Amino acid sequence: MKSIRTTLLLLLATPLLALAPLHAEPTAFINGHIVTVDSRFSIAQAMLVDGERLLKVGSNEAIREGLPAGATVIDLKGATVLPGLIDSHVHSTGAATHEFDHVIPEMETVADVLAYIRDRTTKVPEGTYIGLSQVFITRLREQRFPTRAELDEAAPRHPVTFRTGPDAAVNSLVLQLSGITRDTPDPVGGNGRIERDPATGEPTGILRGSATGLIKRGNSGTKSPNAEEKVAALAELLADYNRVGITGISDRNAGDGGIELYTALRDAGRLTCRVYLYYGVNAQEPIDKVLANIDKVAAHPLHAYSNQIWLRGVKVFLDGGMLTGSAFMKRPWGVSAAYGIEDPEYRGMVYVEPDKLYTMARHALSKDLQFTAHSVGDGAVERLVDTYARIGEQDFPVNEMRPCVTHCNFMTAAAIDKMAKHGIVADLQPAWLYLDGRTLLKQFGPERLEYFQPYKTLAEKGVKAGGGSDHMQKIGSLRSVNPYNPFLGMWTTLTRHPRWMGEPIHPQQIIDRAEAIRLYTINNAWLTFEEKEKGSLEAGKLADFIILDRDILSCPIDEVKDIQVRQTWLGGKRVYAAAE
Repeated sequence: MKSIRTTLLLLLATPLLALAPLHAEPTAFINGHIVTVDSRFSIAQAMLVDGERLLKVGSNEAIREGLPAGATVIDLKGATVLPGLIDSHVHSTGAATHEFDHVIPEMETVADVLAYIRDRTTKVPEGTYIGLSQVFITRLREQRFPTRAELDEAAPRHPVTFRTGPDAAVNSLVLQLSGITRDTPDPVGGNGRIERDPATGEPTGILRGSATGLIKRGNSGTKSPNAEEKVAALAELLADYNRVGITGISDRNAGDGGIELYTALRDAGRLTCRVYLYYGVNAQEPIDKVLANIDKVAAHPLHAYSNQIWLRGVKVFLDGGMLTGSAFMKRPWGVSAAYGIEDPEYRGMVYVEPDKLYTMARHALSKDLQFTAHSVGDGAVERLVDTYARIGEQDFPVNEMRPCVTHCNFMTAAAIDKMAKHGIVADLQPAWLYLDGRTLLKQFGPERLEYFQPYKTLAEKGVKAGGGSDHMQKIGSLRSVNPYNPFLGMWTTLTRHPRWMGEPIHPQQIIDRAEAIRLYTINNAWLTFEEKEKGSLEAGKLADFIILDRDILSCPIDEVKDIQVRQTWLGGKRVYAAAE
């Protein structure tokens, strides 16, 4: 069988025409509104691109002075230019093929979910499993699972599993095939639970935590992509990133297969985003094996710097998620029907004990690897920040190593101060505030959300925070599970206005447009140790930039989320141009 790399090189032996240099001589861009995002956030008129880098940035006159006779001049006609945008958190290799078998529509209500299931029953044979995952019930208007009766009505002759995070809702046929009855005990140990009707004792169809392990799996009838199809899908996704101005990404749970896909695209001349990789390490394994996996990353050839693909990080999971009621909080979550929480003292899930976390983080940092952990709740964020502070105070300074907190949603004033002191950086997803703010306010109340995604406080304290999406499913910047449109993300930080709500959440944490732009440019470059290479438009840096359809600094604030990209350039080569 051919390797992914060999297959792609044969399939795409000639790189895309759009990636070919447009001009051998330098190219001058004049009459623009160039937002440089330099230290003064200065605005320039023109810039000169030579090869893959910026030679000059300044006034029209400065750029024209000494311009070679053969140089090409492109008139921007007043258009606004930004540095290429960077997404600090994606899972692109899986997202690219999520809809390989069929398109999955957007779902905002339980009725949408049931309509999808009914449609699938007409497409696959009876007895075939119908599965739906990561349609978070907290993002449905009803904020509940479809009931067993509703699933039975939608698919009486197909086993159905509706999964969101660690929990699932199933129909009667799945319970029957899995042998789950009123007499089936809950799993021993852990957090597994079979929900039961209090009147009859019969399973309701909702399985919590490890109880989902009782589900008997069956044939889903869906097609899986081969090597050629995987690389083609990833190329298509990266092209869609370019469409919304993204020229750089951080893949925050990369594995060997994903790395091979990115490498194959690079070797075929089809890598249209710069890729920074965090290798996923299973923190649940014995510590000796965890450390050995970290050593493997440190020895990987891609650990040597490249502005195309750089394997520089290690990621583990410290707690659960806020969408599934499993983030580790300092205070109890509170009883909740939507999250299925019955224990008033429940604080969420935490997966790594402090001493083990300390050992693996210290080892990674000592190997010149940036360590990070999925940390959503304020309890998890505090544990990770305290771990970095412990290393910095008793082992070696960590400031220059830029240890990272992934997600970093719920914070405290004390944690932010420690982050500033030790150079700890944060990866945040603004669109979560937009999508999930209503649910979180209902669950926790305004007081506990005081430091939820506190962008202004982080900026004032000097903590470098980057903007990301956690894109995990589907291609399409607004239809994806966790939208990756960076202009929606910027707008969210400028308004803090969740959907389906009339008022913003903690408007004192609103930032200005310059700071919103920094989240997706120079701050994200800082998160990946590349602030001298990209993230701003300055002489000597990579010529990664985008041309917009309006001025992001002066347009009405509600238009920020609607901004369209006219062109995207990567290393002095145009990789996207909107149709005229």
